[in-house]
Amino acid sequence: MYKQKMPVEPIFWQPLSAFESEQLPYFWYQWLSDRGSLTSRLVKASGNRFSVKVLSQREDVPLATEAQALNITVQTPVLVRQVILYGDHIPWVFARSIMPLTTLTGRVAELRNLDNQPLGARLFSDSSMSRETVEVAYFNAQELAVPIGVSNSNAMLWGRRSVFRLDQKPLLVSEIFLSTFEPNGSDDI
Repeated sequence: MYKQKMPVEPIFWQPLSAFESEQLPYFWYQWLSDRGSLTSRLVKASGNRFSVKVLSQREDVPLATEAQALNITVQTPVLVRQVILYGDHIPWVFARSIMPLTTLTGRVAELRNLDNQPLGARLFSDSSMSRETVEVAYFNAQELAVPIGVSNSNAMLWGRRSVFRLDQKPLLVSEIFLSTFEPNGSDDI
């Protein structure tokens, strides 16, 4: 289950499709490969004791790896939203969303005002939403852009990310599972 042997070599943002399911620990494969709403799954796994805490939301520029995923330059202005997703008052997931300012126009502009609402709930309720390839990582927290204080910067963590499109406008969502992530009933999911 959760305490399976981890990979010897780090993985830095590779398409999930590049791996056979048995190449990744079963527990993690189940969470990383799920193409549904992580928010919905966390609500269920926490027994409906789920919450979101916004760490920051500001205009900035993307990291090089984020720019590459979005097919934009590192100078492109973006809105960076960083949150912690809690299950039963325990920090489970660090999520970092990169939204080019050109994406945040028309009805999609409402994403600027999510406050403590989960972005995933908004994405998966939008009929125009499409999701591109899921990429996975098993790397240290610092390289996965997890802020100091959220996790030990050298901790090896699992993460996944995808480019989503609303009205054909791209945004990148990265979800990093923290070392405190131990959901209830995860064997049954």
